[in-house]
Amino acid sequence: MDRYFMKRALREAQNAYNLAEVPIGCIIVKDNKIIASAHNLREELKDPTAHAEIMAIQDAADFLGGWRLSGCTMYVTIEPCPMCAGAIVNSRIEKLVIGAPDLKGGGCGSIVNIVENNRLNHQVDVTWGILEEECSTIMKDFFKNLRKSK
Repeated sequence: MDRYFMKRALREAQNAYNLAEVPIGCIIVKDNKIIASAHNLREELKDPTAHAEIMAIQDAADFLGGWRLSGCTMYVTIEPCPMCAGAIVNSRIEKLVIGAPDLKGGGCGSIVNIVENNRLNHQVDVTWGILEEECSTIMKDFFKNLRKSK
């Protein structure tokens, strides 16, 4: 199931790519059903917090009628940043499935590890590397094309 849901997150990343947004996609699943999906919208909304993970968390909370996302799994194409990792912990997401690491800004182990910090009141079960090549490639292609256009 992880591959299936990560493919859905990759579709969201492609939506971001098509909008000239950094191509990160995210979905949230509860009871094997997608309850939220999102992609980066920072440029479109002119909002530095409009990351895919934040947008998906907000939609999932609306769907469930509360801020606690207990029993939910988040699938995200690229390792969440520290801001998003904090939101994941605070929303009580149970499991996080990451496609590829973010070696320059990751908040789930690459730079810092917020989601598994046992000093916080909630820890998240993390799975790495689901469709890692595809998740990494869309980011590399985006930035390669961005550099060419400048």
